[in-house]
Amino acid sequence: MNDAEPPINDLASTVPLMTLSLLDWIALIILIVGGLNWGLVGLLNLDLIGAALGNGTAASRLAQLLIGLAGLYGIAFALKLGGRRR
Repeated sequence: MNDAEPPINDLASTVPLMTLSLLDWIALIILIVGGLNWGLVGLLNLDLIGAALGNGTAASRLAQLLIGLAGLYGIAFALKLGGRRR
């Protein structure tokens, strides 16, 4: 009789865990805020970033730029994450 437990067949046991850096977390939060804002624009025609910072102001344009940069960072992060699983 074998006393060894059967192997656990879950994703955490086969894929090494990855820790997120501060930049990863900041980009993720910005992407979530931007995604929720775009969802509200599409659903209710409500631009919260524009309403909070003023439509067309430098602050609003800076926020949109940061969301775009976070999106580019997210693409690079996803490619890096996909490369680790191979």
